[in-house]
Amino acid sequence: MVAWKTDCVTRRLLQLVLLHTAWEMGSGQLHYSVPEESQHGTFVGRVAQDLGLEVGELVPRMFRMVSKGRGDYFEVNVQNGILFVNSRIDREELCGRNADCAIHLEVIVDKPLRVFHVEVEIRDINDNAPLFSASEQILSIAEVITAPGTRFPLEGASDADMGTNALLTYKLRPNEYFVVEQQTADQRNKPLAIILKKPLDREETPVHHLLLTATDGGKPELTGTVQLLINVLDANDNPPVFNQSVYKVSLLENAANGTLVIKLSATDLDAGMNKEISYSFSNHVPLHFQNVFRINSNTGEIQVNGRVDFEAVNVFDLHIVAEDKGTLPLSGHCQVVIEVLDMNDNVPEVAISSVSVPVPEDALLGTVVALISVSDRDSGANGQVSSSLWPPGLPFKLMSTFKNYYSLVVAETLDRERVEEYGVIVIAKDQGEPSLSTSSSLVVPISDVNDNAPTFAQPTYTVFVKENNPPGAHIFTVSASDPDVAENSLVSYWLDEKPWPLSSYISVHSESGKLYALQPLDYEELKLLEFQVNAKDAGLPSLCGNVTVQVFVVDENDNAPAVSALADDAATILVVPLAAGHMVGKIHALDADSGYNAWLRYELHEATSSSLWRVGLHSGEISTTRTVDEAEGSSSQRLLVLVKDHGKPPLSATATLSVSLVTSSQALKTDARLPRTGDSSKPLVDNANINIYLIIAICSVSSLFVLVIILYVALRCQCQDKKAMVYGPGTATLVCASEVGSWSYSNRHSHILAGVSGEAGAKSDLMVFSPNVPASAENGKQLDLLCATVSN
Repeated sequence: MVAWKTDCVTRRLLQLVLLHTAWEMGSGQLHYSVPEESQHGTFVGRVAQDLGLEVGELVPRMFRMVSKGRGDYFEVNVQNGILFVNSRIDREELCGRNADCAIHLEVIVDKPLRVFHVEVEIRDINDNAPLFSASEQILSIAEVITAPGTRFPLEGASDADMGTNALLTYKLRPNEYFVVEQQTADQRNKPLAIILKKPLDREETPVHHLLLTATDGGKPELTGTVQLLINVLDANDNPPVFNQSVYKVSLLENAANGTLVIKLSATDLDAGMNKEISYSFSNHVPLHFQNVFRINSNTGEIQVNGRVDFEAVNVFDLHIVAEDKGTLPLSGHCQVVIEVLDMNDNVPEVAISSVSVPVPEDALLGTVVALISVSDRDSGANGQVSSSLWPPGLPFKLMSTFKNYYSLVVAETLDRERVEEYGVIVIAKDQGEPSLSTSSSLVVPISDVNDNAPTFAQPTYTVFVKENNPPGAHIFTVSASDPDVAENSLVSYWLDEKPWPLSSYISVHSESGKLYALQPLDYEELKLLEFQVNAKDAGLPSLCGNVTVQVFVVDENDNAPAVSALADDAATILVVPLAAGHMVGKIHALDADSGYNAWLRYELHEATSSSLWRVGLHSGEISTTRTVDEAEGSSSQRLLVLVKDHGKPPLSATATLSVSLVTSSQALKTDARLPRTGDSSKPLVDNANINIYLIIAICSVSSLFVLVIILYVALRCQCQDKKAMVYGPGTATLVCASEVGSWSYSNRHSHILAGVSGEAGAKSDLMVFSPNVPASAENGKQLDLLCATVSN
């Protein structure tokens, strides 16, 4: 009978155990507890047995335990399934002042996959002694007028432990003046204070040294001490008094700077300066608290001055001092407890990894560019995150691969020439109220293929270069652009010498595109060089482009006039009398230059009788200025004629003419010598008829000029939107001689070397007219030049 009852009890207990185990497995969570500071190997619980797992299955089923971000404080012996302490646990370091402190573990087994949750509570032990913030606290108390029973708040000690281990009691070294105020169980938040037992007498004891001891409620007890220095003051009899000793307020975290938290008010029964009160934080308020809040010394308003973060500090304990402005100031104290209310202030986090860039512009659709994960420390709706890409229209999209894990893939065809790189912004947004979001940027460069040839800004460049340039002078720079990158955009230049050999005239720098004149250019021999410059990139295969360059040589005044003929053969012998205006002869000179530089003028520089002879300014005709009679005969005159051009600076030559005046009975002989600058004297040839030709040429050119002006204006109106020619170093200058304009004449050989077509020009007379209107510059380089050529 007894055996039967024993068997029933055993079965009943077994049923209860199985029921408890099934309930634990159904709930999916185990709960253990262990004291802090436990040594390595301390037994915590039989995890495998409590979860209903066989010890022999732990290794085959890949039994493992994962701690949720709290370190490796615990470990499981897979040989026996026992959970033990693996490393030192400091509850105060782990959980701070939180009443509940637990470590959450996940136990995972495979085949089949199951996840169990284990919670280990960390129990507090009395391992922290009470601690005062300073070794000494100083109080100033007025003598006599301070009534017995007056409270003087002190900063209490702090104990990092919890519960009874942090329950502090205070004891003051016995003395006849002060006693510590004992706090009851419902006054634990009341500030610590000492109470005056009888009035102080400064003359008897000016300073009191007291020892305050704080004892916690742990086993064994731990203590901390602080020295109290009481300075006894004369004067003031009424300290400021707050209407409350403790103020409690609530404040939303992330409150804006300047937000009013509370306005304190203290009263003082004194009058005058002793009644005026200044508010401040106590010296015992931590510095980082003072960085979050500020107090107005005049009004007592406490305002937000920094970031209020619930996750950092959820309760602020501020001790406030109200001090009057008496000669010996007195102060009152109060405590402001600010409770911070939590909000949805944790933004989602975005992590981008495994970035595969650059992406080829011919990448296939679906190519993976990067892996992206998002997370949020909040829970519930605040922790639910949705992801998107910005800006719209990107050729990429997000593909979900797992919860909160995505792949950034190519969704459209890429073109590097249209867009070199994309700035992709991944936006993660939670579902909280209000919703919070964050973003992370990613630059996706597109790699290049060589599909663009070098191109020039315009098909033809026109360059003006002054003659007599120094050898190797830089005259112009051509530049081709290639939208490709790297070696595909490296451009080199060379001259196309197939039509004409140009290596003796022009060279181009293969890298910079700078054009150099290899020898001085002579306008009298060469007017135009026209050639092609080719540009080639360094891609595989390489692509080419070309541009035509026209180099016009601009004339300079580098040739002096040359006297070529006189009307008589040698000497001029005249028979007097002569009438006024009688022409003795005509000097003819030529200038190898052109335009204004070849326009000549004649001056009578020196003569034996300055009143007898004159020379035509532009014709060179020498004639008498008055009537010569026989009384002035039988004399010889030397005339020095100066021939000057209109260049800047002008160049000149001289001609000497000997004139003999004889009477009618004498033979007439004339000796004329016309030396040119740098040459020996030569006989001059009569060219009297050249004036007629010159006048006819001038009239013809003037008529042609009017026609050219009309055509020019018409073409100018039609070509306003066309690009102006670009001029290099040595820009051509306008020739001007009067308010209306000028013309010049040159009889010489002209040569043109063209790289495309054309032959050397025949001998011609060049007529150039330039109106006296300031040249308009477009981009500082445009120049209008009108030319008309009349064949000789």
